[in-house]
Amino acid sequence: MKLRLATWNIRKCIGLDRRRDPHRTARIIASLGADIVALQEADKRLGRRPAALSEGLIETETGLRAVDAGGHEPSVGWHGNAVLLSERVTLERRYKLHLPGIEPRGALILDLSAEDRPLRVVAVHLGFLRAYRRAQLARIRTRLDAMPDRPTVVLGDFNEWSDDQGLEPLQGFEVHAPGRTFHTARPVAALDRIAFTASVKMLRSGVVQTRETRVASDHLPVWGEVEM
Repeated sequence: MKLRLATWNIRKCIGLDRRRDPHRTARIIASLGADIVALQEADKRLGRRPAALSEGLIETETGLRAVDAGGHEPSVGWHGNAVLLSERVTLERRYKLHLPGIEPRGALILDLSAEDRPLRVVAVHLGFLRAYRRAQLARIRTRLDAMPDRPTVVLGDFNEWSDDQGLEPLQGFEVHAPGRTFHTARPVAALDRIAFTASVKMLRSGVVQTRETRVASDHLPVWGEVEM
């Protein structure tokens, strides 16, 4: 069975043109054609952290549905992490995980199924400092190791500039960077990644570079087609 995954830091729907344009963001998400989309910075930063991209807009303009992340009532994500699913994918269980660090961070762990095949997805937006990223990944790994075994994919903005440092807690995962995604004005770093266990096979992947994606956020979206 094949699934198309995507991850994108949408920067609260604020583009490099300084416009907050949720419709533009939704249009790009729809164009990804993904079954599972992990979004970072899906909620505004201040106050009660209302959704930058509302559930109603997601449904009407992307054809996907947002998982109830269990955050604040006006939010669509958990610490800004939101996951959107197509009709092919069913949510079985949701787990919220607080992550260590000086800045508030969290991970969203979802047990899913598609065509009766199990899959676990972890949506993340890791911290700015490597020491905290290592600690955050270690917390995630400890939680995953305590859960029943399941094909697992970690999607998100890893915030890691190095190809071989900072990701040590993911030993046993293959960490895949489809290409440079940051900064959209001049991509120099592959911050947005897909990590997966041996029971998941990456078939192909890419970074979406269009006139619209180069303006809609400071990160470019990435996608990967995997086989279970």
